[in-house]
Amino acid sequence: MGSSFININVHLIFHTKSKGSTIREGDLSRVFHYIGGSIRSMSGYSYKVGGRPDHIHILASLPATVRLSDFVRDIKSNTSKWIKGIDSYYRDFSWQEGYGAFSVSESNKDAVINYIANQEEHHRTHTALEEFCQFLKKHGADVEEWLRRNNESI
Repeated sequence: MGSSFININVHLIFHTKSKGSTIREGDLSRVFHYIGGSIRSMSGYSYKVGGRPDHIHILASLPATVRLSDFVRDIKSNTSKWIKGIDSYYRDFSWQEGYGAFSVSESNKDAVINYIANQEEHHRTHTALEEFCQFLKKHGADVEEWLRRNNESI
């Protein structure tokens, strides 16, 4: 085989560091757009960025030359610096240390795009933590252990 083909789609979820460090509703679309540009600057492709004031969802293709942990670190770092420049409201803004990364098959990509697009509706009935625990369970993680290690409860 003379050349390589790589198609690694990943659904990323990460949360703001604290409840007091949220993104204003009116700034969300600007943040989503900036994240998409940050992904493109790393040679990735952003299929959909969405979320709520306290957390972000991203469906992106992972660049072949970038490790997942570096990809997420750079998205969070670049976005955090940029958000702090929007307004003094964000001077203490930061993302939480951890994140969730879930593989997405090509055949399931449209469903994930729709899921991300409907975050406002979805979060009328589920908190971000409840949602994340659903993802953990769906992907085979021990949710009770994860909650215990992270000092969280539902």
